[in-house]
Amino acid sequence: TLSLKGSQDCPPGLCYPNQMINIIAEGRESLPSRCEGEKLASLKSRGIYPWGIKPLNREQSYALELLLDDDIKLVTLIGQAGTGKTLLTLASGLHKVTEEQRYKKVLVMRPIMPMGRDIGYLPGSKENKLENWMEPIFDNLDFVVDSNHLGKKNRSYFLTSDIIELEALTFIRGRSISSQFILIDEAQNLTPHEIKTIVSRAGENSKIILTGDPHQIDNPYLDAESNGLTYLIQRFKGERIFGHITLVKSERSMLASLAAEIL
Repeated sequence: TLSLKGSQDCPPGLCYPNQMINIIAEGRESLPSRCEGEKLASLKSRGIYPWGIKPLNREQSYALELLLDDDIKLVTLIGQAGTGKTLLTLASGLHKVTEEQRYKKVLVMRPIMPMGRDIGYLPGSKENKLENWMEPIFDNLDFVVDSNHLGKKNRSYFLTSDIIELEALTFIRGRSISSQFILIDEAQNLTPHEIKTIVSRAGENSKIILTGDPHQIDNPYLDAESNGLTYLIQRFKGERIFGHITLVKSERSMLASLAAEIL
């Protein structure tokens, strides 16, 4: 939060590109703003609710600002369970693919920590292998569908229509992924090397969003400081094509919020 009188110039050294600042100007209501060069600009996404999903707090508004800006190619969202990281990203991706036709599809990837680093030995198709580990994604997709009263357009519709594609991180090496809105969920379970491999796969006109909670890590070889998500945030800080938001308020339930905090 920044208190200003008159000018909305960004004080030198105060903020990074795409950093969000809440301006409290004398005699006016607070104004959520974003650093653009040497100026503080109002949010471009105000009043835009992707697939009917409205931000419930200031940080969620900031997250949507980054998710809906095509000039920002890399976004990181961190926060505990229930803060809306995955829901906001999925709704924004569907908006960009189905309404703006900005990207070809939403590509969703998620580390499969409980069963090791590879799923190749499991029977069935790739989608069948991934289905159990993508349930958190499906839960958010179901919420979006129910919120829009889409009837028969359930999770199967989005997958078979190639609007959403599920992919295992073990299959990404060697690919060049162009014109896709890419969601990497639970990215705190990835190593810095894995993060580099993923981000370097982004082709022309793609956007990558990494979500996670550095304080909830399942990988026994990583911690809150050494994981790939934290590493990426520190390395990209200050880049104009990068934006980061920490979501602090759980909107799921009092129980979920308390569990994420004390367990």
